[in-house]
Amino acid sequence: MEIALLLVGIAVTVIAGTAVAERRGFPAPLLLIAVGILVSLIPGVPEVRLEPDVVLLGLLPPLLYAAAVRTSLVDFNANRRPILLLSIGLVFFTTAGVAVVVRLVVPEIGWPLAFAIGAVVAPPDAVAATAIGRRIGLPRRVVTILEGESLLNDASALVALRTAIAALGASVTVLEVGLDFLVAAGGGVAVGVLFFLVVGLVRRRGVDPDIDTGISLVVPFASYLVAEEIHASGVVAVVVAGLLLGHKAPVLQTAQARLAQRTNWRTVTFLLENTVFLLIGLQADWLVADVLDSELSPARVVAVSLATLAAVVVLRLIWVFGIRWALVRPDPDPVSGVMPDFRQSFLVGWAGMRGVVTLAAAFVVPEDADYREVVLMVAFVVVAGTLFGQGLTLPWFARRLAVRGPDPAEDALARATLLQQAAAAGFARLDELTGDDPSGDPHQVRSTIEGRVEARNFAAWERLGTTAGEEAPSATYHRWRTEMIAAERDRILEIRSSGTVPSEVVSEVLAMLDLEESMLDAAEEDRAEIRAGAGGRTAGVTCADLDDPALGADGLDPAEEEGLVCADCLESGTRWVALRACLTCGRVGCCDSSPLRHATAHFHATAHPVVRSVEPGENWRWCFVHHTTA
Repeated sequence: MEIALLLVGIAVTVIAGTAVAERRGFPAPLLLIAVGILVSLIPGVPEVRLEPDVVLLGLLPPLLYAAAVRTSLVDFNANRRPILLLSIGLVFFTTAGVAVVVRLVVPEIGWPLAFAIGAVVAPPDAVAATAIGRRIGLPRRVVTILEGESLLNDASALVALRTAIAALGASVTVLEVGLDFLVAAGGGVAVGVLFFLVVGLVRRRGVDPDIDTGISLVVPFASYLVAEEIHASGVVAVVVAGLLLGHKAPVLQTAQARLAQRTNWRTVTFLLENTVFLLIGLQADWLVADVLDSELSPARVVAVSLATLAAVVVLRLIWVFGIRWALVRPDPDPVSGVMPDFRQSFLVGWAGMRGVVTLAAAFVVPEDADYREVVLMVAFVVVAGTLFGQGLTLPWFARRLAVRGPDPAEDALARATLLQQAAAAGFARLDELTGDDPSGDPHQVRSTIEGRVEARNFAAWERLGTTAGEEAPSATYHRWRTEMIAAERDRILEIRSSGTVPSEVVSEVLAMLDLEESMLDAAEEDRAEIRAGAGGRTAGVTCADLDDPALGADGLDPAEEEGLVCADCLESGTRWVALRACLTCGRVGCCDSSPLRHATAHFHATAHPVVRSVEPGENWRWCFVHHTTA
C-alpha cells in the first residue's frame, strides 16, 4: 500500500507541477527538480533511492524509443557528422578531461574511479535539452543535432563506464576498450535492424491498431534486453529500431494505427519524462546524508563536485568550438540553405544539460568501491547545476544572440506548397481512375472529392495571413462548424440520457464528432504569428521560372499595393479573399480561395507562370507550372 501511495503521489505531483510550470511559463523539468528537493527534506516522506535497473531498463528504453520514432531519419542523416562528433568524440573527450580534473582536486581518487566519474557525467540528457530547445524556439538544426546526440551518447558513456569499472579490479588496454566499443555499437545496430525487420514483417501482414500499439510498447524493452544479453549496446539497439520503424511507419502501419500509437506514446512520454526530473530531486536528502559520513570532508566533496560541474561546461564549449570546422564545413542547413554561424555553435555547446542517465550511471559503480558517495554527489551536482545553470540561461542567450528559430510564415508556405503538390499527384491518380467517360461517375463523386481537397488546400494557404482585418473562409468554417458540433453533441447526449439508442452506437457517433473536431483547421489561431519576411524556397525543390531574373519584379509600386483590386471581381460583382499579381505583366487577380479564382484563370489564359502575393506583410511567390514557392 505504501508503494502504491508513493506512485500515486509522484504521478499527481508530476501532473500538477507540469500544469503550474506551463501556466507560469517556467521550464517544467526545473520546477519538478526543485519540488523533488523540497519534498525530500520533509520529515516522514519515504526515502526514494534510484536503482540502476529502474532507470536503465524501466525509463531509458521507452524514452529513447519515443524520441527515436519521432526523429526524422532524413534530418539525422543530414547532420550525422556533428551528431557523431558530439555523441562519441565529445563523450570520450569529456570523460578524459573530467578524470584529470577530479585527480587534480582529489588525488586520493584513483584513475579508474576518476574515469568512471567522467563517464558518468559525460552524456547530456535527451529530454532536457530538446524540451527547453523546442519551447524557446531554437533553430531546427540545433534541435536535431541535440536530439541526435542524446540518442547515441548514452551508449558511448555506458561503454566508457563499463571499461572504467572493469579497470577498478584489473588493468585494461586501449585495444580492449576499442574492441568493446565496436562490439557494443555493431551488436546494437544488428539487434536494432533485426527488430525493425521482424516488426515490419508483422505490420505488413496487417494487425489490429490495438495490437500494433502493444507491439510498439514491447519493442524498446525487448530490443534493449536482447542487445544487453549478447553484451551489445541496448541503447543503440533501441535507437536504431526506433529510427527505422518511425521512418517506415507511413508504409508499414495503417493510419489508424499511427494515430493510436502517436497518442499513446505522447502520454507515456509525458509521464516518464517529467517523472524523471522529480525523481532526480527526490535523491537530494539521502545523498547529502551519505556525504556527511564520507572519508572526505564535505568541503572537499563540494570542491570536486563544483570543479566537475565547471569542467563539463567548459569542456563541451572547447570541443564544439575546437572542431567547429567539422561542424560547419560539410553542408549548409538542408532546409534554409544557411551556413550555421558561431551563435548556433555556442547554443549547441551551452545546451549540455545532464539528466537521469547520469544519476543512474553513478549507481552502477559497485557499492564496495571507495568514495562511491562522492561519485553520487558529483553526479547530482552536475545534473542539478547544468539543468538550473544552463537550462535557465539558455533562453536568455538565445534572445541576446538573436538566433532565428523556425519561421511560422515559412512553415505555412512550405505546408501549403506540400499539400498543393500532393493534391496534384492525387488528382493525376483520380484522372486515371475516372477517365473521360462521364458515365463512370454517375453520382458525381469526383466533384465531391475535388471540393474537399481544394478546401483543405485553401485553408493551408489562408494560414499565410491573407485577408488582414477580415475573417478568412477557413476561419469562418472552423467557427461555424465548431458551434454546430457542440449543438450536435448536446443533442446526442440528450438522446443517450433517454436510453432509446444503444450505448455502443452513441459512443461511435460521439467518437466521429470528436475526430472531426480534432481535425478542424483552426487557421485563425496562428495567423497572427505568421510574418512572411524571408519566405525561403521549399526544401529540395527547384524551379526555373522562380529563378528567372526577368520575373524579379512586376512593375508595381509598393506604395500602390494598398489600393490594388481585382478588376475582374469588380466587373462580376463578386468579392475576393486575397490578391495575387502576375510577375510577367503585373495583372492583379484574386486567389483560389476567392469564388472565381481570377489569378489562376489568368495563368490558364496567358501561361504566365509566376505570381506573388500583394497582401500586407506577405512576400512570397508561386509558380503555377512547377507548384513551387519562394
